[in-house]
Parts: sequence; structure tokens; C-alpha cells
Amino acid sequence: MVTATNVEATAVNTIAWLSEASTSIVVPVYQRQYRWDIGGCEQLLGDIRAVSGSGERHRHFIGSILSTSGDDGTGELVLIDGQQRITTLMLLVAALHHSVRETDPQLAAELEQVLVRADDPSRTKLRPHRGWAEIFESVVLDRRSDGDALRDSRFDDNYAFFRSQVHADEAPRIWSGLQKLEHVAITLGAEANAQQIFESLNSTGEPLRDHELIHNYVLMGLSHAEQSEIEDEYWLPIEQNTGESIGSFWRHYLVMTTGREVVVAGERGVYDAFRHEFPRLDLQSLREHAAEWRDYSAVYRTLLEPQRAPDAGVGRHLAHLNTFGRGMYPLAMRAYGDFAQGTTDAAALVATLEDIQSLLLRRTVVGITTDRMVARLCRAREDGPDALVRAIARITPSDERVRVALKYSELPHAAYVLGRIAGVDSAVGLDLEHVFPLLPGDDWTGDGERVWADYSDDEQNSHRALAQTLGNLALLEQPLAERAFDRSFPEKRAVYAQSEVSISRALAELPAWGTAAIAERTVQLTELFLAVWVRPGSAGIDDDDLTPILDATRRRGWPRGWEREFDYVEYRGEHWEVYDVKYLFNRVFKRLWADSREAVVRFSAGRGGPIYQTQAWNGHWDVLDENTHLYMGWDSKYMLTAVQGVLDEAGLAAEVFVKYSYFGAVM
Repeated sequence: MVTATNVEATAVNTIAWLSEASTSIVVPVYQRQYRWDIGGCEQLLGDIRAVSGSGERHRHFIGSILSTSGDDGTGELVLIDGQQRITTLMLLVAALHHSVRETDPQLAAELEQVLVRADDPSRTKLRPHRGWAEIFESVVLDRRSDGDALRDSRFDDNYAFFRSQVHADEAPRIWSGLQKLEHVAITLGAEANAQQIFESLNSTGEPLRDHELIHNYVLMGLSHAEQSEIEDEYWLPIEQNTGESIGSFWRHYLVMTTGREVVVAGERGVYDAFRHEFPRLDLQSLREHAAEWRDYSAVYRTLLEPQRAPDAGVGRHLAHLNTFGRGMYPLAMRAYGDFAQGTTDAAALVATLEDIQSLLLRRTVVGITTDRMVARLCRAREDGPDALVRAIARITPSDERVRVALKYSELPHAAYVLGRIAGVDSAVGLDLEHVFPLLPGDDWTGDGERVWADYSDDEQNSHRALAQTLGNLALLEQPLAERAFDRSFPEKRAVYAQSEVSISRALAELPAWGTAAIAERTVQLTELFLAVWVRPGSAGIDDDDLTPILDATRRRGWPRGWEREFDYVEYRGEHWEVYDVKYLFNRVFKRLWADSREAVVRFSAGRGGPIYQTQAWNGHWDVLDENTHLYMGWDSKYMLTAVQGVLDEAGLAAEVFVKYSYFGAVM
């Protein structure tokens, strides 16, 4: 039999293992918080009840417990995987112990052997993360004070559940079931890859979130003292700065640093990108990187809470940026980070934030997606401020397109738009007012003569079509908005005259309101719109529908419609009639074999393909020359990844774009 040298796995009785006097377990600082809920506790208790009533030889397997020896000579086991199960078992045993200690001293003594250390009965055998060790021990050792009754803790909740479900007379039965629990104890040797084993064991059940995997990856393999240093100096500040947004922080940080989109849905994309970016982390390099992570987490907190910005103008524009969500945070993080470090000033930062807002608002107005843009802009920024301005200008819709859209389309982010046009710092305390109401009554009138009921169907439809466009919207102070609501226009004029908002007060000067007035006001406000949200630079084209090759979507397998995924490909100024990724893969590699052969060889050598001297196995192949063969691969993702990689290696990726077809857009 061939045996492993770095991993030792043994089937053991769980309670007997915990009861041993020598058993002492520490949860390392990188472990996630205790998460089990009442549902998990109910399932565990049901399993224990079931096995307690079965035959003497029946056992219940609870999985594997992964540990390694500590590095401080204490003999403690460092628990790498299994914290949730062991903690819950401890809470159940504590509930049993506290229910029988006055009535069954012998059983209480057996239960106590599971809970407390032989050398120090005031400490539990399981030593959780120090952040919540005190709470855990107060529950298990029944040291809770009166003030602890109202605290929010999973330890308290699950312990209370077990106490409510198991009465003293059932305790012997539950103890019998507990003694039938078994697990596989996996002990790692010094050379074992703890992180890889940890990931494999957590590939089923409730998955760890990306930031938890990053946390483990960063700290696993360090000594306990080193883990504590990194935890205290770097990780805890990152958690405090980002809070519930820690997962999005890591995704945005990685987009910022790599200039590549990070896939989230259905894959551990953030964690995988992190490992790719930081493949090796010795203690010294970890300190250096962690200092940057901590600094950018502080930047991220300012993006989330713009009122923290030391410059009021910067804070205003960060708040404006949040109107559009967090999609542009990677670019804003880099820009604000430079400002925080003193390498750029507030004016330059505000100019960048203005360009981003113009890009997002104009694209939204004309109905173009704002997804999958930020990575290409992060790449452009690495080439300097001018390159970023050019990149933003190239994908910002022109004034002509915006004018047309504002005439007939619903105005997005209306309060933000009208507030900035009117020069109002904040729209707080102001309500959005529809000059022509969305649901006018039969007696509504725009001129004091004809009422709504007398309008023809075409006239009514024309008014409804323009009801949510720029020209029909205003901002009013809340008391004034209540007075104006659903009133006819002649009555509203007196209300508008009292407003402090200039573009709303100007409505009081108009004699009547109808489609002509809406159109005329739209033209006036559109010019103000274009003056606020300026298209930066002097881009010669408006290529909103072109996608840089590095941002093209990698799809698994061969989804329906893949043969018509693209309308065409732009390759360094050339127009290629290329409709699918197979043809693109073949054509790019053949072109680069002629133009940039050394880059192709370097890429293939580092990746292990797709260039080979012989056709070493069955499959789809093509010939580059008499001594070189191109393996075509097995699916769409393989081919597009190779195309992106070889173009990046050759330094040509920035000059290659794909135009998605209708099929590609809906795939």
C-alpha cells in the first residue's frame, strides 16, 4: 500500500477525542465567525436523537476535522476546518451539562470532560478566535451576567435552543447519541498544503465567501504570532473600513490593480483573481501588500461615506458618483488614492469624477449599458491622465445623441440631474414635480381654457409621452410640492413663483403649458445639461458598441448562438468579418505567428500550449508551419482566454475590439 507522507487521516470517536485530557484546540485568527443557525442545530439534534435510538453498532459520521500542530510547543491543535461543527457540539454538551449538574453528578462529570481543560477548569478545551472567545466561554462555562441576556450572539441563541429542546430527563439519551458520533481526523504534516486541502474540504456544503477564502489564504502557513500581527495591524482595519461591503471591496480592488473584469456569479472569481495576483506571500511581501490593502480600504470607506472626505468639493462629487451605484469604484479608488497620497490635487480628482459622471449619465440617457467598462478605464489610467480622458471620451455618447434622447426619453436620476442643473448642492428637502401630471384629472388645464377631457386622443397621448422627459420635470421644496400636486398649470404658476430653485421659479413666467412648452423647455435645459456633463477631450468617434478584447465575455462550452456571437472584429484598425470565437482564435494566432512570433512562443511556453511541434493527441488542430501545430482546444472559454492572453503578451490587446451581434448580446 502507498501511504501519504504529509497528511494523516484517522477515523475517531468524536466525543472520546474531545474528552481526552490532552485535547486542546485553538481556532486560528483567519477563521470566519461562528455561523450556525437554529436550523443547523435542529438538524444536528435530530441526527443525534436518531442514532441514539439505533442499534449499538450504529454510528453517525459528521465529516472530517482538519487540524495541524501548533508552532508554540503547547501541544494544541490548530483547527483549520471543522470549527462550526465542534463549536455547536460544545454548545449542546454545555446545555446538557447545565441541565443535569444538580441532579446527575456522574453524567455531569462525563460531560465536563468534553468542555473544560484538565489543567485549567476555568478554560474551555476549544479556544475560539479571541474576538469572540470571551462570549463563547461565558456561555459554555455558565458565567453570563445579567447584562448578557440581551446581547446578540449565535452562541447564546444556539445554546438557548438546545436548553429549550433537551430536558434533564432526556439528557442521558442525547449523551448516548453523542457518543456514537464519528469523524475523520485529518492531521497535516509540515509540508502539506493546508490551503489547498481546506479549499477541497469546503467545496461542498455552505461555501465560504470570497473574502473568507482570501482571509484564510493570507494567514494560513504563518505562525500564530505572525497571524496575530497581520490580523491586528491589517485585516481588522480592513474589516472595520469596509464592513458588510468587504466582498465588493476585494472585487473592486482587484479590478483596479489588474485592469481585468472579475467574474462573481457561479464561481469563486474574486478569490481566484486574488490568488493569481498574489501567488506567493512571504511575511515581508505580505506586510507590504497588506499595508496597501489597508490604505485602499480606508479609501473605500470614504467612497461609501463621502461626508468623510476632507475636501467638501470632493465629498460632493463622491456623493454624486454614488447616484450611479458602485460600478466605477475601481477607477474612483485609484483616483482618490492618488489624491490621499498627495500625488494629485483636489481639482484633478474632481475633474476625473466629473468625467466619470458624464460618461455614466450620458450612456444611461441614450440607453446604452454601463456594465463592463471600468476595467478598460483602469487600464487606460495606468498610461496616464491623458490616456484616461481619451478612453472616457471614446465611449461617451456625443452631444447629438444626447439631445435626441432627452427630447423623447424618460429622464434618469431626475433629482440628481435637475439639482445639478439648478446649482443646488443637495436635493434633500426637494421633491420631484411633474408640471403636466402623470395622471391628470378631467378638469386639468394647461391654459385655463380647455380642460383635459376636451383634448383629443392624439393630444392626450402626446402629453403622456412627454410626461417624464426633462422639459416636464422640476424640483420643488416639499411644502410647495404638496400644494402643486395635481393642480392645473395656472394654479401651479403661483406656487412655482415661491420656489428658491431657479429653473422651477422660471416656470411661473410662462403663460400656458403643453407639448410645445415642454419641447421648448427641453431644448433650454438640454444646453445646460451638456454644459454640466461635458464630453471630455475631442474624440473623433463614438464607439459605444465596441468591446475591448480583454473585456470580451468568456463563456463555457458552446452556448446557443455562438456561431454568430460577433458582428465583426476590429484588429489594429482592420475590419475583420469574424463571427465566432473559433475563427477569431485561428485568425489571431496565425496573424501573430507572422507578425509577433516571439510573443506567441513565450505565451505558449508559459501556458503549456496551444503551440506544439507535433499533434500529440486526437482533437482539432491547424498548421502554422511545417514544424508547428496549433491545438484548437475544446470550448469557447479556452479559445477566448488564449486569444486575450496572447494579444496581451504581444502588447496589442488595446488595439483589438469585438462588436457583439444581437445573438452575442443575449447569450
